[in-house]
Amino acid sequence: MLLEANGWLTILPPILAIIIAIWKRHVILALVVAIFSAELLLTGGNPFSAFVQMVDRTVAVFANGYNTKVLLFSLLIGALIHLIQQSGGVGALVHWLTSKKYIHNQRRAGLLPAVIGSSIFIDTNMSVLTAGVSSQNLFDRFKMSRARLAYIIDSTCAPISVLILINGWGAAILGYVNDTPVTDANAVVFGSIPFNFYAWITLAVVFYTVISTKVYGPMKQAELKMETIEQSHESIKTTKKRFMLIPLLTMISSILVFMYITGKGDITQGSGSSSVLWAIIISIIVAASLLRFDGNKTTSQLTDECFTGMGKLLPLVTLVLLAFVLSSAMKALGTGDFVASAISENLPVWSIPALTFVLAGFIAFTTGTSWGTFGILIGIVMPIALQLGIDPSLLLGAVLGGAVFGDHASPISDTTVISSLAAGCDLLEHVKTQLPYALFAGTITIIFYLIAGVVS
Repeated sequence: MLLEANGWLTILPPILAIIIAIWKRHVILALVVAIFSAELLLTGGNPFSAFVQMVDRTVAVFANGYNTKVLLFSLLIGALIHLIQQSGGVGALVHWLTSKKYIHNQRRAGLLPAVIGSSIFIDTNMSVLTAGVSSQNLFDRFKMSRARLAYIIDSTCAPISVLILINGWGAAILGYVNDTPVTDANAVVFGSIPFNFYAWITLAVVFYTVISTKVYGPMKQAELKMETIEQSHESIKTTKKRFMLIPLLTMISSILVFMYITGKGDITQGSGSSSVLWAIIISIIVAASLLRFDGNKTTSQLTDECFTGMGKLLPLVTLVLLAFVLSSAMKALGTGDFVASAISENLPVWSIPALTFVLAGFIAFTTGTSWGTFGILIGIVMPIALQLGIDPSLLLGAVLGGAVFGDHASPISDTTVISSLAAGCDLLEHVKTQLPYALFAGTITIIFYLIAGVVS
């Protein structure tokens, strides 16, 4: 009923969020306005009811275990990052890597997060956090912007996770495909890997950027800003490498152990959100213990530093919360379903793969979720593929790549927010600097799907 009543108005809230974010450069305001406008549509234009429903929907976010865990670990990672930075362990590691000539230029500094982001495909949050936290000060040392770091980790974690499907992504996608009329879901899912053009192209562009050390567009302006803050990073506190390495390795190993436990022996079936939350708590305890007994810090000092770190990330955690609220409102409005239903049934067959990619990108962009896009579109496009004689793996690859593309471009995506958090980068700057790269890869991808549609 909402779908029929509101029609194109269902895409108004996310569009408002994007316009206000760019115009006012205030993302929290943009999200609040977008959520309130969505509630106005849902309540038939009653502002009082819209306000009450907006507050209730915000509270309801915490009823979802996954959302609560993401918010908690987003907050707690601030304590871990601050403890590691204040310990001097980061400075010690940077000094060791540079003095030993392991990392002595921008190319090698960029390769560290790119390789980490491409290697950890079990969980995207683990990939983003590990790559970001370990590389922040190296990027500062070699006058590379945090925006470039955010781009590298954001554009490796999801593409690699959607290509190497032995993880939670693969399990979810397989489940969605299993609910469609295709005869061999496994073959369709793994057959989509070579057809996921966006993921392949994005990874290629990331490594080109890292190896060539060339940046373009707004990213270049962000790099120029590094000259003005050079003095603040000339002297980095240096103590012992283990103050950084032990907590970081504890986090990685704990996540893997908990993924194994929650997956009952199958790491690919484990709970990523629970594992990351538990692992970060353990890592904070380890970091604090090292500083208490080996760094001569008092318990009171460590407690204050933990709260200082969490306080620094509170604005970003608020953004994640509001992104969840807006995503819930979009689902209630039926935004994704409406956009999917807007495809004409009289489109030429050769255009379907490219249009599927664009549609998936638009849904993910406006809702801020790639997984939600999978849930909306996979059940729609698989029967279309069978009916029109299109390779189901081709259309599935278009859905998966398009969802990641829209997620990359969206300022309301939790992955976008967490990437900027892990890199220590302003959210709006991350969105602005990454968007040209995402659009470039997306344009090339559309061309590939048009060709694939013609020759298939």
